[in-house]
Amino acid sequence: MRRSLALVALGAVLPASAIRAGSVKAQLGRYLFYDRRMSVNQTTACATCHRQELAFTDGRARAQGATGQLHPRSAMSLVNLALNRAFGWSDPGIHSLEEQALKPMFATTPTEMGLGAIREDFLRLLRRDPTYTELFPQAFPNQPDPYTIGNVAQALAAFERTIVSRNSPWDRFHMGDATAISEAAKRGEILFFLDGGPSCFRCHNGVNFTDGEYHNTALYAAYVAPNRGLFEFTGRSADLGRFKTPTLRNIDLTAPYMHDGTVATLEEVLDHYAAGGRAHENPAKDKLMHGFPMTPQNRADLAAFLRSLTDEDLIHNRDFADPWPK
Repeated sequence: MRRSLALVALGAVLPASAIRAGSVKAQLGRYLFYDRRMSVNQTTACATCHRQELAFTDGRARAQGATGQLHPRSAMSLVNLALNRAFGWSDPGIHSLEEQALKPMFATTPTEMGLGAIREDFLRLLRRDPTYTELFPQAFPNQPDPYTIGNVAQALAAFERTIVSRNSPWDRFHMGDATAISEAAKRGEILFFLDGGPSCFRCHNGVNFTDGEYHNTALYAAYVAPNRGLFEFTGRSADLGRFKTPTLRNIDLTAPYMHDGTVATLEEVLDHYAAGGRAHENPAKDKLMHGFPMTPQNRADLAAFLRSLTDEDLIHNRDFADPWPK
């Protein structure tokens, strides 16, 4: 069995700032994350598409914006974003959480939050809301006017960096608790890291179970706009259908799967890869999509391993919950 970087303790590779949920900037970001007044019709917050109980996804096949428009892709998990070097399903031009935070605020195709239409109204709201008049000057001291969109993005990014998942049964198993996961999950882990078998680890590796790269997994024989993957941004034919590898942490909570939510269950995901892709004849599919034999037992064991990556502490941690009075 190949042991990848996934077996390194997560706390050893995360920057200390990523887990300091008590910082003023992160506290401010938490309030902003749950504030529906940031949307054009005051119906949608960041948390609308990134729900804590679903590992900060929304349970939809395709995310829905404030005005009811559907996004062409699903909402990705925000867990362990402090480890990411690229963000979103296919945009290689975003290199920081601060940059990413601005995308849903101001996107117009489709409209996600629609903040552009109410920008000045929202800034005035920040200057008069008692919570914000207390936190903004503390989070951004020595600034003559801390109430800026740039600072909103910084605060949101600070909060998102605190959303850390590192206490799943699988983590506890590798910290020495031999009973933390089932025998089926133990067998599934062996299969996951098996060279010459499923070889899942080749794309889902490291402490966050993702290589951060883009792959064509033969979901379709032909990919059409606006879901052509990396091609939408590079224009290179080799990038057609290539989407970013998502984290597998808490994967049992983030159904439906794939960039457009067209695969309903973990078992169906495993079947997809065992077949070498749903459109296995796609000549542009990634060379790692070779397919592999799968018995019912192996399928169940792999699914058990994937479910052992669910972190109950994450979804019940009050530091990540809505801070606004009910």
